[in-house]
Amino acid sequence: MLAVAVAAAWGCNFVAIEVGLDRMPPLLFGALRFALAAFPAVLLIGGPRTPWRWVLGIGLVLGVVKFSLLFAGMAAGLPAGLSSLLLQSQAIFTTVFAVALLRERPGLRQWAGLAVAVAGVGLVASRLGSDRPVEGFVLVLAAATAWSVSNIMMRRAAPPDMLRFMVWVSAVATLPLFALSLLFEGPDRIGAALSGLDLSGLGALVYIAGISTLAGFAGWGVLIKRYGAATVAPFSMLVPFFGMSSAALFLGEPLRAPDVIAGALVIGGVLLGATGGGAAVPAAAAPPRRAASHEPDQRVVGAGRQVASSA
Repeated sequence: MLAVAVAAAWGCNFVAIEVGLDRMPPLLFGALRFALAAFPAVLLIGGPRTPWRWVLGIGLVLGVVKFSLLFAGMAAGLPAGLSSLLLQSQAIFTTVFAVALLRERPGLRQWAGLAVAVAGVGLVASRLGSDRPVEGFVLVLAAATAWSVSNIMMRRAAPPDMLRFMVWVSAVATLPLFALSLLFEGPDRIGAALSGLDLSGLGALVYIAGISTLAGFAGWGVLIKRYGAATVAPFSMLVPFFGMSSAALFLGEPLRAPDVIAGALVIGGVLLGATGGGAAVPAAAAPPRRAASHEPDQRVVGAGRQVASSA
């Protein structure tokens, strides 16, 4: 039940993002989200227990690049439910990068899963229009690409405590996002957003930072340690299901048959690839193992496989 609850919290996250973006520009919203996730927790938990190059690198790629692109794509008009689905295309790019950079060798089932997931993304692309703009589609797809790069970095970093690590990643992302917001969104727009912030906007920030990030990763970490990544990982595929259904329920987004089919293709393709059992990484490319390395988030488990998916 905890795994389903975490997946539901992460899926409903996209509704909270939509609510927040209705009240704040995307870069400011991202900066405030990470600030709340990082402080005061970063002052209480101690160091990240991971080399600083990975904390900084993943903080910039995952925290700044991925979430800036995701929030910008949703602010450009891509619906929340569709964004939760399209973000799962990160598994496609992760497979490609794992082959190119880590020299992994996916099996036939993994390549078949990749093809099915690509077909799902293609179906989404074929239905772009005024209510789902090309700009938003491209930005969220770019966010998925950035996420896949951070997956590869996470594989190399192998943080032993993902909750602690994500708090530090949030701290790293905070200042660059505030700087980018000041540069591109301007002090007038920032001031207007902050002065007009209502309870719904504050609730969205608290939900994303407190429930989705801190409570979500803490719960996922408990599950990974108790049951193992292979058992827990498939529950992450419930995230787009909860994302699309909660967007339909709370935001009134229509659930059209082609979108449901696209969702089934993407989720089914990712699950097929996740059970493909690709070949092991060659010793020269494999990261060093750590005795107590339990990673409750985007650690790659074979080519294109992930432990969890959250926005």
